[in-house]
Amino acid sequence: MSGKASSSQPSIGLSGSGALSHVYIQYPPLRCSTPESRSLHYDDGNKLLISSSSDQIFSWKTVPFSPLAIPTSDSISEGPILCIRFSLDAKLIAIQQSSTEIQIWNRETKESFSHRCRPELESILGFFWTDCALCDIVIVKNSGLDLLTYNSVSKSLDLVETRKMHVSWYVYTHESRLVLLASGMQCRTFTGFQLSAAGVIRLPKFEMVMARPETNSKPVLAAEDVYIVTVYGRIYCLQVDRVAMLLHSYRFYRDAVVQQGSLPIYSSKIAISVVDNVLLVHQVDAKVVILYDIFADSRAPISAPLPLLLRGLPRSYSSSSRSARRDGESSEANNIDNEATIYGDNWTFFVPDLICDVSNKLLWKIHLDLEAISASSSEVPSVLEFLQRRKLEANKAKQLCLGIARTVILERRPVSMVAKAIDVLVTSYSYSIKTGSYFKGTKTEKTSSSDSDSDSEENASFEPLKTDSTNLQLGGGKVNLAVAGSSSAEVQSSSFKRQLSRPTDNISEQQDSQLTSPAISPDEMYRFVFAPVEEEILGDPSYLVSIIIEFFRSANSEKIKVHPNLYVLTIQLLARNERYAELGLFIINKILEPSKEVALQLLESGRQNIETRKLGLDMLRQLSLHHDYVVLLVQDGYYNEALRYARKHKVILLS
Repeated sequence: MSGKASSSQPSIGLSGSGALSHVYIQYPPLRCSTPESRSLHYDDGNKLLISSSSDQIFSWKTVPFSPLAIPTSDSISEGPILCIRFSLDAKLIAIQQSSTEIQIWNRETKESFSHRCRPELESILGFFWTDCALCDIVIVKNSGLDLLTYNSVSKSLDLVETRKMHVSWYVYTHESRLVLLASGMQCRTFTGFQLSAAGVIRLPKFEMVMARPETNSKPVLAAEDVYIVTVYGRIYCLQVDRVAMLLHSYRFYRDAVVQQGSLPIYSSKIAISVVDNVLLVHQVDAKVVILYDIFADSRAPISAPLPLLLRGLPRSYSSSSRSARRDGESSEANNIDNEATIYGDNWTFFVPDLICDVSNKLLWKIHLDLEAISASSSEVPSVLEFLQRRKLEANKAKQLCLGIARTVILERRPVSMVAKAIDVLVTSYSYSIKTGSYFKGTKTEKTSSSDSDSDSEENASFEPLKTDSTNLQLGGGKVNLAVAGSSSAEVQSSSFKRQLSRPTDNISEQQDSQLTSPAISPDEMYRFVFAPVEEEILGDPSYLVSIIIEFFRSANSEKIKVHPNLYVLTIQLLARNERYAELGLFIINKILEPSKEVALQLLESGRQNIETRKLGLDMLRQLSLHHDYVVLLVQDGYYNEALRYARKHKVILLS
């Protein structure tokens, strides 16, 4: 899916111009400045941003993200802090104080102890806590991995297993539970381990691709040039090749590591983010970001490169008013200016979707502008496929899909193109029903990344190499015969007409707390697409009928039940154009599925065509709706036939 830059205006369209961005950060940020703050650290295992001072640490929860988050504090002893992480149960704090020592603090008892390595033989490169069944904490040293458990009795870390190998540096993400250990002269030989609740999986050793410069020198791969990301439950490694100006991608399987291709880069400094399974490649020097949706292993960007946008900045501090500020306002204004700096020199990107401004002690969360992205391309089926894969803003994605579906029909786009768009929506709904994702249950944070994080953590695993499939995945009975008064058929018919009144176009009234998928049901297609379009479309309804028939075809191929009201609407459109013969064929060939609603509409439309009315009567009889059939016979004056039918089917007669 690609296209030109587009506007991020609230109206839904299929083309646009002048967009500011497809990705944005929202003002205000989370401010993490504390007295005597020395450094900021990110604990991805617990989703905590940690600020340290000489004798205290402050930690902020980043999921759910809130600029108003209140920090918790813990007292520690003075000393250097190279790395700090909380245990996954949040009872312990581990602080790496040097290349040979890690200190463990018990938050409840305030007791501490130190774990040291042999300084003459090895040094500590880092560590991380794990939920692996084998160990509690993993210490990465230049001599390999130490897998240890915490002994609460002896207040120590007990060694479980050591994996010996030379290590130059490493990268790890808790989301993937994967650690990559670099070795070799160019640091491009890698050994990987996944430490999950299922145990420890060792990956085959592999080498990353690096282009040779024109000189004879051999470039050395740095840790900041390698990223582990989880997209659609798949684990990838992205590697920056500064000589070739390419971003190489590798996909991990249980028994192999396979290079998946390369993406061009246009900046010497690159950063990676993942938002709602969309890969963001920040071209930091160029101050733009490029979006990729690698669901189908596509290498085409979603849209043109555009800047990262800062939204919500107070108007009084906009660029147009900076020159008018008085000297007395300069201090606060300068603070705002510093906060508004995009791609600052001291920005640090935390995978998947956070940016830390180390200089100003700020934390930003990255968001996708789905509306701007959907408006940036004229390839409707591709846009719909993209929106149907979004989970963080499922309701927003659903509304955009409904708006696009209405627009392409009102604009009378080619039937073949609209049919492809309908196939996308129907297939997505069918898949969501089969996988149970349509209504998963209560979702407490509508746009929180916690849901996607937990989903990806549960699904982030290695697949067998041969299994390269995409998983993202009225009845009858005794009835009464009323001879006098309003017939029940007439009452039901009038009630049914009221049901066909135009619905609201806003689906936000639905329970967002339960919406976890943007999939659109046949009922929603009728209420929010076909019914509104029927009221707005002008001229011959043949085009709309053709589109509805395409929807029937698509639904039938996926074995999805169509809402009866859509069959009723089709009858109304055909009857309005006096296409009774075609209507008869639709009924005979079961294109319009028999139902009470369809039968009543045939009777209503059959007032101008006796054959159509007869089809309605026959359908009532076929559906064993004896009461309604007898009432209509009486209504038409066929009293003897009504009496015989009532006796035959044991209909109770009332005078």
